[in-house]
Amino acid sequence: MKTIKELNMEERPYEKCARFGPENLTDIELLAVLLRSGTRGENSLELARRILYPGLFDDGILSVHHWSYEQLLGVRGIGKVKAVQILCLSELAKRLSKAGAGPELNFHAPDTIARYYMEDMRHQKQEFMKLLLLNTKTRLIGESNISKGTVNASLVSPRELFVEALQKNAVSIILLHNHPSGDPTPSREDILVTKRVAQAGKMIGVELLDHIIIGNNCYSSMQEQGIMNDI
Repeated sequence: MKTIKELNMEERPYEKCARFGPENLTDIELLAVLLRSGTRGENSLELARRILYPGLFDDGILSVHHWSYEQLLGVRGIGKVKAVQILCLSELAKRLSKAGAGPELNFHAPDTIARYYMEDMRHQKQEFMKLLLLNTKTRLIGESNISKGTVNASLVSPRELFVEALQKNAVSIILLHNHPSGDPTPSREDILVTKRVAQAGKMIGVELLDHIIIGNNCYSSMQEQGIMNDI
């Protein structure tokens, strides 16, 4: 296996980036630049290839979001420093996406909400539900993760939701949760949870505005589908 210095000049990711710009690097080359070095008998390009195409979840560049710290430490050539670098790369990508969607965020527009939270939620391996708390001007005053694992009526307690809402003087709430399958179509349990929460909210004066399900670069809104009108 050739070292990076032994490669032709046009094959070296650093030189290629400097000459042609980062947009002309492959995903593997971009990651190799960030990793800086490989391991014995393997240059940084080959190490980057194993990270992006591990055989467990060959999602290419999206594989960066799937690794845990412990899993990375189990990869030959990845120590604590490189593991942290990869995790930080994943988090930076999520924050950049969120920052880009921030100016358009409108809690009356489900598509902007889904876009804002998409990168936070679509890579999760388990379902989890997020509670958004809004004030009288429909501005965000708080958010929290309230359930992890299968989202169903027995695990999501309206009482716990509304205790937090009342403590923060929220007048309305929005629920979000992800479907790891990538398909955001509401299940029977999703609809049941929505109805239970909405009915409880009516009794105490805290309105459930929407329940949005995040898929893989797609979403489903109970409000847009008219399900909220039937409650």
